Amino acid sequence: MGEVLAALATGLWHWDTATGLVTVDTEAARLLGLPAEETVLTEAQTRARLHPVDWNEITGVIQLAVAEDTLAEVRVRIMDDQGQVVRVVRSRSKPSFDPVKKVYELIGTLQEVTEPRPGTPAGRTAVTGDWRRSREAFLLDAGRALAEARSTTEVLRVAAGLSMPGFSPDGLAVFGVEGDRLTIIGHHGHQPGDESPFSHMALATDYPAAEVVRTGRAVYLSSPDDYRSRYPVTWPLAQRFGRQSWAFLPLTVAGRTMGAWMAAFAYPVAFTPDERSVLTTVARMLAQALSRAGVAESERELTDGLQRSMLPTLGPQIPGMSVAARYVPTGGGLQVGGDWYDMIPLPNGRFALVIGDVQGHDVRAAGLMGQLRIALRAYASEGHRPDAVLSRASRFLHGMTYGDTEATDLRFATCLYVEADPTTGILDVARAGHPDPAIRMADGTVLTRPTAGGLPLGIDPDADYPTTRITLEPGETLLLCTDGLIETGGHDMETGWKRIRTILEDHKGDLEALADALVQAVHGPSSHHTTGPLADRREDDIAVLLLSRQGECAGDPVVVRPRVRRTMLSVAQAEPERVAVARQQLRELLHDWASADQVDSAVLLLSETLTNVLVHTDADALLLAEVRGDPGERRMRVEVTDTSDDLPHKRRPGELASSGRGLVLIELLADVWGVDPRGEGKSIWFELWEATGEASADGTS
Repeated sequence: MGEVLAALATGLWHWDTATGLVTVDTEAARLLGLPAEETVLTEAQTRARLHPVDWNEITGVIQLAVAEDTLAEVRVRIMDDQGQVVRVVRSRSKPSFDPVKKVYELIGTLQEVTEPRPGTPAGRTAVTGDWRRSREAFLLDAGRALAEARSTTEVLRVAAGLSMPGFSPDGLAVFGVEGDRLTIIGHHGHQPGDESPFSHMALATDYPAAEVVRTGRAVYLSSPDDYRSRYPVTWPLAQRFGRQSWAFLPLTVAGRTMGAWMAAFAYPVAFTPDERSVLTTVARMLAQALSRAGVAESERELTDGLQRSMLPTLGPQIPGMSVAARYVPTGGGLQVGGDWYDMIPLPNGRFALVIGDVQGHDVRAAGLMGQLRIALRAYASEGHRPDAVLSRASRFLHGMTYGDTEATDLRFATCLYVEADPTTGILDVARAGHPDPAIRMADGTVLTRPTAGGLPLGIDPDADYPTTRITLEPGETLLLCTDGLIETGGHDMETGWKRIRTILEDHKGDLEALADALVQAVHGPSSHHTTGPLADRREDDIAVLLLSRQGECAGDPVVVRPRVRRTMLSVAQAEPERVAVARQQLRELLHDWASADQVDSAVLLLSETLTNVLVHTDADALLLAEVRGDPGERRMRVEVTDTSDDLPHKRRPGELASSGRGLVLIELLADVWGVDPRGEGKSIWFELWEATGEASADGTS
């Protein structure tokens, strides 16, 4: 026997892990680069003769062979004393395992192999250093791609694109389990409908994938004859695909077999230990990726359903008005958050629009949001005014988050509450730390509407929330949104608002299209409830609520273009700081006026007239600014009204006088102006006519 093996240049070796000794004969010693004589080596001495990467794989190959009751075959590189590869040898052995002592015993052969040329059939299974490096790179890339896949569809797409080094399957199938039957999760390299015979196949069927699920052990079929002899019943189902080799591997997670993976080849594959090792590693990564994707999809389905149940559907049609809304959750963690919107029918025939944002993007934020939304609905349905609704809601939230003395996760919420009269367009607005509303006027001009406000809900149980009244004119659209729409993408409130303002002014579609445009411009395509890869890029939740009052002419209110735009603002005696707000409102109204000098003149005259009311009367002032006509030929009219009967008169102030120049300035800068007495009070007004080119402030060229 020894002479025959020597003639075949084949050596014998024996390895007992209990003693840690390896016995080699004369030929095996020569192949290992040792003197050609029978010897006994320690594991350390043996390891020193092998390439480090190859030694690390030997244990895995042995364990796989024991599990599958097959021969352990491995190709290893033999190193000299200088660390250079001197030859490649193939080792075949039959391992045995003692489960009590937990030791292995192997008796095998050692034979030198020559390296086949790349591209030949033998080259596909050669285990050279380059092949090993390619395999390691492939496994790293495959692991990274599968780890990044977020859904079952993405996992299957990655699996279909895997190109294994030296041997790539041209047909793949992933089987799942439902009860006592196989299911097809996905496949590649087959025509639609090819999976029908294999879908819902009983696990008791004599089919490789079913056996893999039952036993948890892989099945390798190197040829059609192997398939036909082992599975004669189901061979006709596989025969028509014309494949030559098949590998069926278990998809196992945490010790539980959740399915099977089939890799089919158009050419014969020997399924060497190295090839089996690659397939086994891919199957493990595939199982982990499918498990993660399944959990993520279940969480998305659960949380999306939770969010849908918390958000309302918009109520019935409102005569003379239209409403549209969008909600997009953040992509961080679960698809739930604290943003919400609502539309509430009121007992007096009006309705309320509510938009808000509970601090946080987690389940607790969503839970608080749901409770707060219900509380707001209850307070509004009782008939309370906007200020009272927010005061009660603040007390309610404070009691929930601060009432528990042991609470460490304290939350607050911003909110904007609007009570709307659909007949007159009057809007009563109360604000709790939320961004101000904006109005898109009938000609497309967009203005923010500064409103009085109080602290966010839940901070101070005794906080007050003053009400601001504004009027939504025919053809105008009110925008309410959370800060996620404005500040996403590295923007702050100022730069983010400029972006949103441009979208509002340029849009020419209906109200639903406008709602989509606002979200798409910030985050890409969306819907009423967006999930998936888009939502994963979300920086903050988004809630958008649009209210449009229909215009007098036919067509959708968003595209109505009358030749008039106006703004209105009240300035109370106790709120002199609102003079600055009025100046800003006028600048926004005139943002496209041809002459910047005229805009400056108008702002200066407005400041003078408002200050005159606050200083020389005890009344509040009401600003009404209006622009009429086509660009280049427009006329602005600014009117300040108060309830005092004292008429202003022009004075001749001295050089050091601090007042008395208001009417003098109006007379110098305005095209026309006047003072109109009313039944109660008066109004001071002035007009400027749009000047083009280098026109002067008085309208002359």
